[in-house]
Amino acid sequence: MTRTLTNWAGNITYAAKELHRPSSLDALRALVADSSRVRVLGSGHSFNEIAEPGADGVLLSLTALPPGVDVDTAARTVRVSGGVRYAELARRVHEHGFALHNMASLPHISVAGSVATGTHGSGVTNGSLASAVREVELITADGSSLTIGRGDERFGGAVTSLGALGVVTALTLDLEPDFEVSQHVFTELPLEDLDFETVAASAYSVSLFTDWGHPGFRQVWLKRRTDQPLPDFPWAAPATKAMHPVPGMPARNCTEQLGVPGPWHERLPHFRAEFTPSSGAELQSEYLLARSDAPAALDALDAIRGTIAPLLQICEVRTVAADDQWLSPAYGRDTVALHFTWVEETEAVLPVVRRVERALEPFEPRPHWGKVFTVPPAVLRERYPRLGEFKALVEELDPAGTFTNAFVGDFLQPLS
Repeated sequence: MTRTLTNWAGNITYAAKELHRPSSLDALRALVADSSRVRVLGSGHSFNEIAEPGADGVLLSLTALPPGVDVDTAARTVRVSGGVRYAELARRVHEHGFALHNMASLPHISVAGSVATGTHGSGVTNGSLASAVREVELITADGSSLTIGRGDERFGGAVTSLGALGVVTALTLDLEPDFEVSQHVFTELPLEDLDFETVAASAYSVSLFTDWGHPGFRQVWLKRRTDQPLPDFPWAAPATKAMHPVPGMPARNCTEQLGVPGPWHERLPHFRAEFTPSSGAELQSEYLLARSDAPAALDALDAIRGTIAPLLQICEVRTVAADDQWLSPAYGRDTVALHFTWVEETEAVLPVVRRVERALEPFEPRPHWGKVFTVPPAVLRERYPRLGEFKALVEELDPAGTFTNAFVGDFLQPLS
């Protein structure tokens, strides 16, 4: 009998012949080896069908596996099991006097799912979350274990892999010494004469927020490491109270602002770990393009803001340093990420998504793999120069396509 459940936002209903939450690696290996179609559901924070196994497939959740977080203080690494979320990982790492280089805006998302889809934080020198991974442990289609680490010629396809190579049971991440961050918010940054490069580099992590109701940005969030100078930001006024990026939402859900220093994991995300995310009354899209194209891309969006604004909750602009993961949206280029949080009205939002994609088309954007987009697979294939190597890796590790669903298959076709 087909089982159904929805993603966090409720816009996707996953269909599966079976839903399993194995409690041991042995049980997981047996399930995989006995299944012809498998997909793994992380924290459910994707907004498309990337985790959909199909009505004849098996959907796996790793939340019942032992939540291992093992810090190696000598090597400055942490090994984290596949079902762990960033909030839990960050607390354990901090307890040992270490830090991750960055975090996404929401700490409630799973580590394995985040790196598999190219999720990121912000900062001109900060790579995506996948850039911290140094080793991936997989269960492949026959139930056997495989470890791929840096130095292995396959590593460039193994981290941001869309779940197409196997079930990620553990990741080993680089750590750095613990640090503190203070968060400073500014309001009403004009778009006209904006020196984007200077603004984006004005703190360790920078986020610009706009509702596209009029030109410019309603808020700018600067996250400064306290071992670095105070940000000089003369282009906008400092906020006098704590703020939420989405107008009308309570600021108490957000990480502390007004320059109060605190641990990295309590400032780099926008939202508090102890805050339970809403029911997901939103849709999200994101497009990543060369950072050098940011001014022209922002002008292109400003030209259609009358189309965007009525269905938009907030748009966030961040930066990501180039990485070398073959399917990373930041592969090979320093990147600007344009993120849209829409109202939860799919039929109304999709035409606006298409209009945004047309406006950004000259800049060859790569959509975030876990968000809403309509860019055709044939166009996407042209934007990933190492796709051929990734397809060869899929054929090597999963020749029967056990982990390739319709979403991934459309992108990979033709496989030979």
